[in-house]
Amino acid sequence: MALTDLAVRNAKPGPNLIRIADDRGLCLEVAPAGGKRWRFRYRFNGKPNMLSLGVYPDVSLKEARERRDEARRLLTQGIDPAQVRKSAKAEEAEDAETFERIAREWWAKFQPTWSEEHGAQILRRLELNVFPWIGSRPIKEITAPEILTLAHRIESRGALEMAHRTIQGCGQVFRYGVATGRCERNPAADLRGALPPVKEKHHPSITDPKAIAPLLRAMDNYQGSPITACALRLAPLVFVRPGELRHAEWAEIDLETKEWRIPGHKMKMREQHIVPLCTQSVAIIEELRPLTGHGKYLFPSMRTLERPMSENTVNGALRRLGYTKDELTGHGFRSMASTLLNEQGWNRDAIERQLAHAERDNIRAAYNYAEFLPERRKMMQAWADYLDGLRAGGKVVPIHREANG
Repeated sequence: MALTDLAVRNAKPGPNLIRIADDRGLCLEVAPAGGKRWRFRYRFNGKPNMLSLGVYPDVSLKEARERRDEARRLLTQGIDPAQVRKSAKAEEAEDAETFERIAREWWAKFQPTWSEEHGAQILRRLELNVFPWIGSRPIKEITAPEILTLAHRIESRGALEMAHRTIQGCGQVFRYGVATGRCERNPAADLRGALPPVKEKHHPSITDPKAIAPLLRAMDNYQGSPITACALRLAPLVFVRPGELRHAEWAEIDLETKEWRIPGHKMKMREQHIVPLCTQSVAIIEELRPLTGHGKYLFPSMRTLERPMSENTVNGALRRLGYTKDELTGHGFRSMASTLLNEQGWNRDAIERQLAHAERDNIRAAYNYAEFLPERRKMMQAWADYLDGLRAGGKVVPIHREANG
């Protein structure tokens, strides 16, 4: 029996979804919460399908029947009405200058200038924290309070630094939108001072030689994957950033010259970086070759050789050895080397160059990736020998540059 306006208005919800048939495929769905929605049930190419025709009372019974009849006309022409609606939505989205569309365009344009890991982090931050809420909104209609709401949502998770980075990322997208004529201003700029400042955090590290010795011995006795064990032992010797270590490729390693040349696109400062390989590093790499030398990465993922190991692998190994996240992270090996090498009298500029830090003045900015390389070779070998001495439990003697010159 066909529905009436009164029957639709008086339709009551039940414990489960209720469907009340009208005529020629039209039906009214009544949700347990009380919401009512029109549906058109039909078959196309022998397969059942269902098309939403709107929500009651916004769409009346008469309007729902008109929409059903239009869908039936398409079916008589051999056209799937669901596909027509999907195409119309895609066209509408393509024409709309939404925040997500502009953000992805901005990301694609600038992604070649970032390291692979940094670019992936930027996109993931947008996909998780921004797009679900304002991604479909026209970029020119988004306001500062909307962005602040996003930031507060992230801050409430205890991720204040992430909240600041999200505002910063949104601001970059808006500036790109202004430059390309898709919006008139950057509302994120209005949020300066809207969040409390982030307290500077230092990566947990161990710099006391007496505490380094048992750490090195514990890493030597790591009982997990031999590939992870090699990554653990190599990390303090080369003291690169964790992302640079796990993305190391065999094509970048030259054991004849004892060098690891990291391409600029992988580096934070976008400049090729040379890591002199000491005798101990070479031995670890040679140990690794039978395990992963047939693939792309020195430290591949456990699931596939086509991807590097997880960013959490080294930190996870340190946790298994009993070191908490407040005591040491993979990044902490950089602070360890920096602190002790400076204490031991090595050229500060050579240390900074080996750490691939940003140059702090115009003179240092002129140094290229090979600057101080002879001294850095001596320093890296002396550093490895010093760690060996700590590991063996010998007397802790500073390795001053003068003694190695």
